[in-house]
Amino acid sequence: MTAITAPWGEASLPTALLVLADGTVIEGRGIGATGEAVAEVCFNTALTGYEEILTDPSYAGQIVTFTFPHVGNVGANSDDIEDLSPAARHGAVGAIFRADITQPSNYRSAEHLDQWLKKRGVVAMAGIDTRALTALIRDKGMPNAVIAHAPDGRFDVADLKKKAAAWSGLIDLDLAKEVTSGQSSVWRETPWVWNEGFSEQDAPTMHVVAIDYGVKRNILRLMAGLGAKVTVVPATTAADDILAMKPDGIFLSNGPGDPAATGAYAVPVIRTLMDSGLPVFGICLGHQMLALALGGRTEKMHQGHHGANHPVKDHTTGKVEIVSMNHGFAVDRASLPEGVEETHVSLFDGSNCGIAVTGKPIFSVQHHPEASPGPQDSHYLFRRFANLIRERRGEPALAER
Repeated sequence: MTAITAPWGEASLPTALLVLADGTVIEGRGIGATGEAVAEVCFNTALTGYEEILTDPSYAGQIVTFTFPHVGNVGANSDDIEDLSPAARHGAVGAIFRADITQPSNYRSAEHLDQWLKKRGVVAMAGIDTRALTALIRDKGMPNAVIAHAPDGRFDVADLKKKAAAWSGLIDLDLAKEVTSGQSSVWRETPWVWNEGFSEQDAPTMHVVAIDYGVKRNILRLMAGLGAKVTVVPATTAADDILAMKPDGIFLSNGPGDPAATGAYAVPVIRTLMDSGLPVFGICLGHQMLALALGGRTEKMHQGHHGANHPVKDHTTGKVEIVSMNHGFAVDRASLPEGVEETHVSLFDGSNCGIAVTGKPIFSVQHHPEASPGPQDSHYLFRRFANLIRERRGEPALAER
């Protein structure tokens, strides 16, 4: 066992522990919800957007370590939640910060981040050397762990070690069923505009069915902003039921867990939808499952990609974009069959970040073009999807930029 003592030099007992599966114990100050949660630990390098990150359903089953040391000055509000069903509190189960939460100092703040964490049931801790933890993840991979918060500083460390060591991890784990919508719904909200807020789509020009494996709100907003009526359906919806809705296009959403596990029921549906001739667009988990449906394979990554500063090259335009990433699995490019081309690649590690089917209106990307948080370099991909729909209907294309 390795013990990493409290870096702030206090003599009092720690009120939070992060116990890794290898027995490492990291001490800190408890914040957020009390209790404990077992999950995989990752790190996120974004400088802003902590609320969007923590409510992204793709982080289900994970504890997020924030590498930026100061968190909380924006506070929290209802507008920045990315979970489609916030009452269910899907997203990260734990959070780790270097410094204590900053007092909110922003006109959009509705409450202190600590109170927001408590309401969401997110177990969190501060006061640890997040640089050391990030280096550990970089060198050894994303560990399974238990994060625990007890205000009285009393922990059963031996029990926490057993729980961390016993957890099977994200491989073979289908989490999409846990975060997906309970029933179909229509999404109308359009993107946020400075000093105006959100508005609603009331004159749709196309119909997109979005399969919800853990979809983010800003994805749906961007589609609605381009004129789409978006019907959101649960992850287990049958292909015949989707086609009966007479969509103009199909969207495969982001989401958590192992794509191969979710693909056990999702891949046959995706194959039927591809055979329909409708345009298909996938993001993140949707990208991975599209690759599986086309005959490819996915693999667990060493440390994953989590942040808002990742350079990706779009081979179709030759341009380099800075994008948001959030994934711990990736498509194995060597497994892609003939007729499937690689369209995007990470310039950090060369991993696959996009595919397209030759001669068909089917494509997907690994990164998050909707950002939220992050740069908007890849917003054009939503217009690319809309143009595939317009082309199929014989309509003029929208400008991608």
